[in-house]
Amino acid sequence: MVSLPKSRLLRFVERAIVLARRAVSRFSTRYSRKRFTLRQHVVLLCLKVKKTTTYRDLVDDLIEMPRIRDALDLDSIPAPSTLCKAFDRLEMAVWRVLLNGSLADVPLNGVIGIDASGFERAHASTHYTKRTNLTIQQLKTTLLVDTATNVILDVHVTTTRKHDTQIAPQVVKRNAQYISILTGDKGYDDQKLRQLARELNIRPVIKHREFTPLHKAWNARLDSGLYNRRNMNETVNAAIKQKFGAFVRSRRWWKQFRELVIKCVVYNIERAFAVAENNCGSA
Repeated sequence: MVSLPKSRLLRFVERAIVLARRAVSRFSTRYSRKRFTLRQHVVLLCLKVKKTTTYRDLVDDLIEMPRIRDALDLDSIPAPSTLCKAFDRLEMAVWRVLLNGSLADVPLNGVIGIDASGFERAHASTHYTKRTNLTIQQLKTTLLVDTATNVILDVHVTTTRKHDTQIAPQVVKRNAQYISILTGDKGYDDQKLRQLARELNIRPVIKHREFTPLHKAWNARLDSGLYNRRNMNETVNAAIKQKFGAFVRSRRWWKQFRELVIKCVVYNIERAFAVAENNCGSA
């Protein structure tokens, strides 16, 4: 029988397994029943996001995926409730380690863009959102993106209407080692942010809000080639929403935050494949 080539889905799973091995131990405690490993749970949760499906449908699909089960070393298929509980158990810190690990094989050029977008919280149920008084219907999600490879360095999520200039400093501090040039639109025009960037040896390429002729002159002198690279942030936001949905399925706010970070991890794994293929093609 002719052996079939690896599908993109199988390669995705293999890459996710490598990341999971770096981020989590095999079992949560020594008292674990050891039926499934934490690493298997991590990969299956990433697979759920990639396929934009539910727990029940994912379990159903696994029945018809022998190569995926072999790659995961699954002797049996977990119940939907098992995966749901694993999602509750895996903390945000684990997913942030996975996000950092997803950058390992991607070359970064130091020109980093920052921008925010919104993800709908009302997908679960209109009745639920009214009953829980969710007056803010969107999660404000700020992405830090490498403008050469379009991978996501960091993500910040909030349920409030916090201004961009309040969010940017903590995101920039957390990733200062990766940033040599920071690009942003007028929403990030803040002297404190510019000063922080210079203290961290980062060149800010951020447009000024035009209140005076001097501000217009500063914007005219801005390096348009660098500034226009910030459009890659909008491209990444659009790609995530198109591939994985512009909404979150979870109902609790802390689960919604984790779900968005998982989307970024899955997106980075896919981008790593695209960058590797482009490098092979150019070579």
